[in-house]
Amino acid sequence: MRALKILFGLVAALLLVLLFLAWQIGAWNLLFPNTDHDTVAPPLPAALQAPAVLVFTKTNGFRHEEGIAGGLEAMEAITRRHGWSMFHTENGAVFNQADLAVFGAVVFLNASGDMLNESQELAFRAWLEGGGGWLGIHAAGDGSHKAWRWYRDNLVGADFTAHIMGPQFQTASVVLENHGHPVLQGVPDVFEHKEEWYSWEKSPRLEGFTILATVDEESYTPEQAFFFGEPRDLRMGDHPVVWSRCVGEGRSVYATMGHRADAFTQPQVRMLLDNALVWLMQPQGAQECADAVNSE
Repeated sequence: MRALKILFGLVAALLLVLLFLAWQIGAWNLLFPNTDHDTVAPPLPAALQAPAVLVFTKTNGFRHEEGIAGGLEAMEAITRRHGWSMFHTENGAVFNQADLAVFGAVVFLNASGDMLNESQELAFRAWLEGGGGWLGIHAAGDGSHKAWRWYRDNLVGADFTAHIMGPQFQTASVVLENHGHPVLQGVPDVFEHKEEWYSWEKSPRLEGFTILATVDEESYTPEQAFFFGEPRDLRMGDHPVVWSRCVGEGRSVYATMGHRADAFTQPQVRMLLDNALVWLMQPQGAQECADAVNSE
């Protein structure tokens, strides 16, 4: 009996350790999915001047704590440089018609999971299609939002499959295309970047998205390998990592870089995100977006 109690104690201790580790690495909501939706909007600062940038980091899915912290520093520096006001929140109730009208661009910075209720999703959709600009970073395209079909079809355009493992972070060559697009101004045609590279079932190119950069699959090992079993091949052939789309009168940009804080200090990534916000913040409609898409 004493041995059995010891065994139960060890199992309980191990379980507690595993739960603590899950919380530490941001995986708590993967074990215990969270679908909580905020109902009371956060007060916007009186000093907030339109058009401002809304940075949204709610995580009802995996939480990239380090990437969120590094991304916030980058967003603060970029908005400060351009003289824009910025508001950061994890409260989804900010997605209402009155509050969204203050913002020229919304950034989903590693935002994940089922974050918004139906009325908040509809408010965001109306705002974007009415001329807003959306920037999605890393986990904004990780497949945890698949229940929101409009989001998947109009902002991501592809079904996430997995990210590399073994090793999880690898340096690879990023190759630009559509060089004349405003988001790519000043960015080298090819640059090296270390990242937890995502893969999708198919390229969003097939769904009409404008591809701005791809990753060279020969420059890293696109596999998901664990300590057991055969590695999973994550090659796509056509493997985009940055893309954009015109959405009604609005426009969107998605970039897969941004799992860790150091991604946001990499000069080429920083320039790309800066350019993206400049383009998204400019008041323009469907024709201006189309002109940028066809600018090469």
